[in-house]
Amino acid sequence: NSIVCYCLEITAVDPRQINVLFERFISKERNEPPDIDVDFEHERREEVIQYIYAKYGRERTALAASVSTFRFKSAFREVGKALGLPESLLGYWLKQFNLRDRTLGWQSQLQELGIDQDGLTVKQLINITEDIIGFPRHLSQHVGGFVISAGPLYELVPVENAAMAERSVIQWDKDDLESLGLLKVDVLALGMLTAIRKAFSLIKARYQQDLSIPFISAHGSDQQVFNAICKADTVGVFQIESRAQMTMLPRLKPVSYYDLVVQIAIVRPGPIQGDMVHPYLLRRHGKEPVSYPSDEVKSVLSRTMGVPIFQEQVIQLAMVAAGFTGGEADQLRRAMASWKKNGKLRQFRSKLIDGMTQRGYKPQFAEQLFEQICGFGEYGFPESHSASFAVLAYASAWLKYYYPVEFYVGLLNSWPMGFYSPAQLIQDAARHQIYALPVDINKSSIDHTVVDNQRFRLGLRQVNGLSDKAMNTLISHRPEKGFTSLTEIKSLGLSRSELSALASANVLKTLAKDRFNTRWQLMDSQMTLPLLKDQSDSTPHMLAPTAVEDLIEDYASLNLSLSQHPVRLLLEQHPLPHLTLASEVLNKAHKSPIRVVGCVVGRQAPGTAGGVTFMTLEDHTGNLNVVVWQSTARLQKKAFISSKILEVRGILERSEEGVTHIIAGKLIDHSDKFEQLLMHSRDFH
Repeated sequence: NSIVCYCLEITAVDPRQINVLFERFISKERNEPPDIDVDFEHERREEVIQYIYAKYGRERTALAASVSTFRFKSAFREVGKALGLPESLLGYWLKQFNLRDRTLGWQSQLQELGIDQDGLTVKQLINITEDIIGFPRHLSQHVGGFVISAGPLYELVPVENAAMAERSVIQWDKDDLESLGLLKVDVLALGMLTAIRKAFSLIKARYQQDLSIPFISAHGSDQQVFNAICKADTVGVFQIESRAQMTMLPRLKPVSYYDLVVQIAIVRPGPIQGDMVHPYLLRRHGKEPVSYPSDEVKSVLSRTMGVPIFQEQVIQLAMVAAGFTGGEADQLRRAMASWKKNGKLRQFRSKLIDGMTQRGYKPQFAEQLFEQICGFGEYGFPESHSASFAVLAYASAWLKYYYPVEFYVGLLNSWPMGFYSPAQLIQDAARHQIYALPVDINKSSIDHTVVDNQRFRLGLRQVNGLSDKAMNTLISHRPEKGFTSLTEIKSLGLSRSELSALASANVLKTLAKDRFNTRWQLMDSQMTLPLLKDQSDSTPHMLAPTAVEDLIEDYASLNLSLSQHPVRLLLEQHPLPHLTLASEVLNKAHKSPIRVVGCVVGRQAPGTAGGVTFMTLEDHTGNLNVVVWQSTARLQKKAFISSKILEVRGILERSEEGVTHIIAGKLIDHSDKFEQLLMHSRDFH
């Protein structure tokens, strides 16, 4: 079916390039046909869903259900409310918990807050919360699993109307449907597909050049593009833009499409927990010999230097080394996918090890393989998925290198998506000498627009609080020569909140003195007689905003600032001696002490990281990578959890490949300098 999908141009992945495993999809023991996952542009997914309903009818189509379960925060909140505890108190406690700390449980952290755990209510809160984590909470829609039937679907399964208009949902989840042998088609969505399509449209409009993903894939060995990838110049690039991926890129040094397939899969919990990353890198760079216990194993692992990285390789090894049938290997795959929930993977231990030893493999090799499979657990990443993602990774990297301004505008016009906020994307664009121009009532469209090869104009979509109707009104009523007064804006019938949003974002700066006076004049909607008749000038004038007030207004209305970076302003008003900027880190020696400060833009605490949190700080010159150990975070909990602007004093470390990070020692919160500044980090754990 992968070949058929490729021939029909449903996918740009040629399955012959990656040796797609037949047994992963079809075997004697697997009675049902393989399902198909199709990703569409995220802005057009609902269009596809309604097309399916229209084509096949609501009676014959419905989405599968999904069972949402209690996680810690929802369990804690719901149990606390049921016990009569105030929501404000529960919210406060939750904010104090450091859930990234894998060694200090939340119960112990509750005790650190001074809460008496011997009280009946607190005891019940702890016990019941622990009991219901993982319990079903409610039924929701599957992310995109469609079932299409020949006859009325309600004759086979229970169907109900969804909360969303024009949608039907089956009351059973995908596992129930699989047990019945019903075929499911996953209609999924990717923001990067939207961004690439929009970049293509901009390129077509500017250069009359038709581009496509297959066209870029045909030029898949461009070394200029791979040079940029190896330098980790991948902010905004699909799948290889995270902190972990950017750290791995200079170490792995991908130079081909298949290298990207490996790159995407290797920075996953499965290979990391299975201790496969370091052996692969050592062998790839000739620092460790590659050996195989047999030709059969070599046929499976030769493309990944003798290290199992993909889910398909585990299935193949079970077949060629332990004598599993295709169906048994598929059952192993399913057990891997859910073993942390039901522990069924352990049932295969004896069969796998006995099968390998009977075929002449050493018990040590068999045990090692099984432990690697357990390391994969539910995190094993399919090669077929990685191959599809690698196509988009290369296409987006290619666009960033050859058409950077269209690339950034495509990303920003497709947001929310990806790993980075608009502010971070605009910062990265500036590092590539591509600059954003502010939102302007007479020059901006709804979307962001390309001005020239080095500039783009922010659109009205960036302004918080502007409805689609308001944006369309502003564009459709804008005179050919532009608005000339605030009176024209006030006559358009926009709400007070929308007028205030325009003023706060400084969109009307060409029509008035500054954002404070603009807001004052826009809100003065009723003419009144002056109290003092002889007063020549009865209109009060507000003081212009200070630099700090401008910064606060920018972030409140736009989530970014083009005029001032918080760190630059902080250093102007509160100089910090012996500080190193992000652009100066390369000049520092390995193991040297370092002092940095930046806006906290991201925290990542992977379960595989052994209690480490990776923080990304941003100053006005670039990004800083900070490593915070649990012991450091625990002793400086408030600064670690709640800082918006953080100073870090620590030790700089640099790898052989030039990857730098700062091992945090002391954390100092500078958020109080701009208390009203609305900034949010993107935290993953």
